[in-house]
Amino acid sequence: MSEQMIKVEVAYALPEKQMIVPVMIKKGTSMYDAVVQSGIAAKFEGLDIESAPMGVFGKAERKPKERVLEAGERVEIYRGLIADPKEVRKKRAAEKAAKEKASD
Repeated sequence: MSEQMIKVEVAYALPEKQMIVPVMIKKGTSMYDAVVQSGIAAKFEGLDIESAPMGVFGKAERKPKERVLEAGERVEIYRGLIADPKEVRKKRAAEKAAKEKASD
């Protein structure tokens, strides 16, 4: 008796390079194992899938080695942010206020 296979995708993106890899996995495979099977780590220098945060369709998963995938799901491997979005917004607002004050 053959094991049931499902199709999922594994995605990773850098500013200059993005990739989505379709993968056929055995039903019951974890998201971490799907990433390993995709071979995506070999295509991005420095990508450490052992410590990289992961999620499914934008929702972060705390335990990627335990999260079992369903057919059609996309595993996303996240990278660290260059800047904190809240701090960037604060800085932009402060600059705008300073410009408005200077033009008065």
